[in-house]
Amino acid sequence: MGWKKTRQWFFFLLVSTSAAAGVGMMTTILMANSLTALEIVLLVLFAISFSWIACAFWSAMIGFALQLLRRDPLSLKPQLQTPLCTDKPHARTAVVMPVYNEDTDRIMAGFETCLRALASSGHMDKFDFYMLSDTRKPELAQAELAAWAAMQKRLGKLAGHAFYRRREKNTHRKVGNLADFCQRWGHAYEHMIVLDADSIMSAQSMLTLVHAMEKNPRAGLIQTVPIPVRQTTLFGRFLQFASILYCPMLATGLAFWQTDSGNYWGHNAIIRLSAFMRHCGLPTLEGPAPFGGDILSHDFVEAALLSRAGWEVYLLADLPGSYEEVPSNILDYATRDRRWVQGNIQHLGLLGSTGLCMTSRVHFFMGALAYISSLIWLLMLLLSTADALILATSENTFFDRQYQLFPNWQVAETGLIHALLLVTAGLLMLPKLFAVILAMMYRREEFGGAWRLGFGALVEALFAVMIAPLMMVYHAFFVLSVFLGYQVSWNAQAREGRMVPWSDSLRRSAPASLIALLWGTITYLFTPVLFWWMMPVLLGLVLAAPIIRFSSSLTLGRWARRLGIFVSPSEHREPEVLRALRIRLANMPAHQDQEALAPPLPAEHWQEMPIQRFDQGPLPSGLPSLSN
Repeated sequence: MGWKKTRQWFFFLLVSTSAAAGVGMMTTILMANSLTALEIVLLVLFAISFSWIACAFWSAMIGFALQLLRRDPLSLKPQLQTPLCTDKPHARTAVVMPVYNEDTDRIMAGFETCLRALASSGHMDKFDFYMLSDTRKPELAQAELAAWAAMQKRLGKLAGHAFYRRREKNTHRKVGNLADFCQRWGHAYEHMIVLDADSIMSAQSMLTLVHAMEKNPRAGLIQTVPIPVRQTTLFGRFLQFASILYCPMLATGLAFWQTDSGNYWGHNAIIRLSAFMRHCGLPTLEGPAPFGGDILSHDFVEAALLSRAGWEVYLLADLPGSYEEVPSNILDYATRDRRWVQGNIQHLGLLGSTGLCMTSRVHFFMGALAYISSLIWLLMLLLSTADALILATSENTFFDRQYQLFPNWQVAETGLIHALLLVTAGLLMLPKLFAVILAMMYRREEFGGAWRLGFGALVEALFAVMIAPLMMVYHAFFVLSVFLGYQVSWNAQAREGRMVPWSDSLRRSAPASLIALLWGTITYLFTPVLFWWMMPVLLGLVLAAPIIRFSSSLTLGRWARRLGIFVSPSEHREPEVLRALRIRLANMPAHQDQEALAPPLPAEHWQEMPIQRFDQGPLPSGLPSLSN
């Protein structure tokens, strides 16, 4: 597709030009005096991190331009929003929710809410819902069965469209869970909509996804942008507000240059089952961690394999009605990221796989760099400090050669240094400003009005700067742990709000805080100018424990909401599907029969999913011809 290549070359030109300009400025600054080995390393690290920033910046700026002009990122035609479709679907679709040691009430309430929402559309005859349990804890497994039996009674005739299956052995984690479903019941459905344990999707959103797949028989996967909701703690509401404010604009830019080679984020997406079963059987990788073993971040790889086989993968950047929940405090957020760090770094070993399209390789690389960049930033700060200390404690040598007539004066490119700092700050902060401008123009009432939107955005920016140093340290530590071969356990994540105890806050932040105190003392004594430049980083680390503690407060979260801070559209005007979930959670039965038996399942027709190889091309795709 010529239009696809044109877009991607346009994006590459923007990023590469910006990166080259930034690296050129840094090179001039460092070469004002003779380059040392330490400064060469610093320059290489800067080049990598600045390129990453430029990539994110231009994705956001393209998204800003398209949303400002109200253009669809794929067709570039005028379009305010992806039109919702409630037409009767032709094909059968399975809605699947894999769960693993989750809170029973929450998964049952979410599952029932999605099912009843779709039933109210009048198209339930084309859908079945599956809860695919990999729960290992016996007490939770029995609670799931009991809650399922109670739900079946409530559903009445709708119970014929709901099925519960628990695996006795959760081999290959979520990959194995979904593969088991596909091989046993995939033959009965054209598509599957994959939900996470905390996902909620409206009927209109699910029906629109099915309609989009039926409209494009070459589409193998369509991903929505899940919007965080239902957060009460201060940190959770910060994440929720930032996501709904910034993510649509960024996703629009991503959809523009990814075109039909988009990515998959593991849930709130629809997948064509025949394509998925033929091309997404994942192998166990050879060798030790971090590059061997089970494929952990399977979603990126599955999208890449579909694209390799010629199937189209799209991101619908502005489809409403797709929701998820996020960790409610910094420690749970970091724990979730720890799993993603290992999975994304594993993708670096797949960059050379046979037949992958360039966009998929970019997804692999950028996904890993999203976390490795934290280690790079930390190394840059450490190297910059070391370089400044060396200069501060060394005597200047103005005559380093015999019979030298003129001295070697030390040159400081002060103006260029300030310009580069300003450019870097602009690349980081301008996307936030432009997202606020878009929201002020088109969505301010959804955020409770212009004042609440503007004030919330200002507080969000300040809070993001405050927690950035701590997240940098956590991510850097996680990256080092992965490369040193330490494994991570993939347990269920905490989803409900909780106040982090002081003991946990101190234990998980004390090393970073003590190092920051020592770091700050040394720089203040020897290089005061550097100390003041680094004050935001040092302050964020020194205050890490109280930041963790108080940002997890439910009381402060409710107080902020009353003051209009971090007001999100889902709070200002609650969507019907979220209202139904809230009411259902508040009325979940307190006591249930603990002697429930495993419910019946549909008839099986086993179909193997061929295991893919990364040193060979894909199997014949079975794609319909363009003339069909």
